[in-house]
Amino acid sequence: MPDTAATPIVSLLRRIAIAVGALVATALIVYFGRDGYIDNNSDTPISLGDAFYYSTVSVSTTGYGDIVPVSPLARTLTTIFVTPLRLIFLITFVGTTVELLTERSRQSFRIQRWRSRVRDHTVVVGYGTKGRAAVETLLGDGADPTDIVVVDTDRTQLDAASALGLVTVTGNATRSSVLRIAGVPQAKAIVVATNRDDTAVLVTLTARELAPDIRIVASVRESENVHLLRQSGATSVIVSAETAGRLLGAATTTPRVVEVIEDLLTPDAGFAISERQIEDSEVGGSPRHLPDIVLGVVRGDTLHRVDASAVDALERGDRLLYVRKASQPDES
Repeated sequence: MPDTAATPIVSLLRRIAIAVGALVATALIVYFGRDGYIDNNSDTPISLGDAFYYSTVSVSTTGYGDIVPVSPLARTLTTIFVTPLRLIFLITFVGTTVELLTERSRQSFRIQRWRSRVRDHTVVVGYGTKGRAAVETLLGDGADPTDIVVVDTDRTQLDAASALGLVTVTGNATRSSVLRIAGVPQAKAIVVATNRDDTAVLVTLTARELAPDIRIVASVRESENVHLLRQSGATSVIVSAETAGRLLGAATTTPRVVEVIEDLLTPDAGFAISERQIEDSEVGGSPRHLPDIVLGVVRGDTLHRVDASAVDALERGDRLLYVRKASQPDES
């Protein structure tokens, strides 16, 4: 994981501190050697304010010429100390500007190159606790990091995502321009893991407008907002607070059940729930008689429980939801 202290904001603040330090040092040098300076616009001695004024126009190379060093000592101090401080000041700000432009160009080039070749990727909006868990599950199921795009406004979160090799996009996902950059029209799915339900609704509406056929999985905090997400175009809606509450309640009476559920939801350990196409040899058979532990059958767009009479006989094109070993490759 990257050192979160070395974020762009911290780096910028550090450079500003260096520039301000150079400015203050120059002002103090001028003030302590003020007898060697004259102000062409005043007959009074150089004050501390005059020293800071001279420091500002000097290190920024503006140089109005109203305050100038006249004594040999003042000119020597300017040559030995003020000139190097002026260079430090300029290098700091010029270097920051060049680095910022270079980083933006590199990021833009990387995104353009990625967008030209990627298809059927997954977009994750929000890289908080829910977004991270979703990404971990995708990676545990064998997804390539470059096939996952994280959209967030928090630079620190995006740095953490980049460290895993994920593609990152900075911006507000309620804006269609940001989702276009993330390649939503070409994506196969989008995970909406925002911290606010109203934001989730707006993101879902925008994504559905851009990609009418995309699978949208959204998380909400309150169950009363589920119908809003579904009306907005969400394919699946997860009630995070309610689901966590159910697990907490179950853990008080049947803790082993919760352990099994957590095991099934963890793709890289123990067992995992997966989905696969039925094989030709399984057509016409019962899903309850298969070697796999089948939980349900997906026929068309409908999920049937394994004991439903509609799926007593499997048909070509059906898909099975089954329990597999985590080490076993996902056949979906």
